[in-house]
Amino acid sequence: MISLTVNGKRYQVDVSPDTPLLWVIRESLGLTGTKFGCGMAQCGACTVLLDGEAVRSCVAPVSRAIGREVTTIEGLSPDLSHPLQQAWIAEDVPQCGYCQSGQLMSAAVLLREKPQPTDEDIDQAMAGNLCRCGTYPRIRKAIHRAAGMIAKGGAK
Repeated sequence: MISLTVNGKRYQVDVSPDTPLLWVIRESLGLTGTKFGCGMAQCGACTVLLDGEAVRSCVAPVSRAIGREVTTIEGLSPDLSHPLQQAWIAEDVPQCGYCQSGQLMSAAVLLREKPQPTDEDIDQAMAGNLCRCGTYPRIRKAIHRAAGMIAKGGAK
């Protein structure tokens, strides 16, 4: 049995320590917001936070999460009140939506590290998250909007 803390809740899972964290999150815990994309850490669809840092859960063994806090898209905010979620909705960012949970998790790390990012900061930070629909301009606008909301005290 492996003990995990995901979105502030403790879980016990009976899986091999080398099982990808993504499969444990999706299959064992039923948290399906995190998506499987490429399975090679190249597209970012599976991005989750491990102690606040973005990791590709498709290649991270579950053993890497032992004793650490995992945050998935479900843990970003349970009620869509996070400024990034609100900005994503306001800017109508998602098209097919498949990559969006990974995009949001990477954007959360960016805004924590650079509260007022430039376009270049955003492009650089988000380069590892691919969007087949090409919503990059809307993603950039939403990150700027969320940064403004946070600056005005709209952050949780």
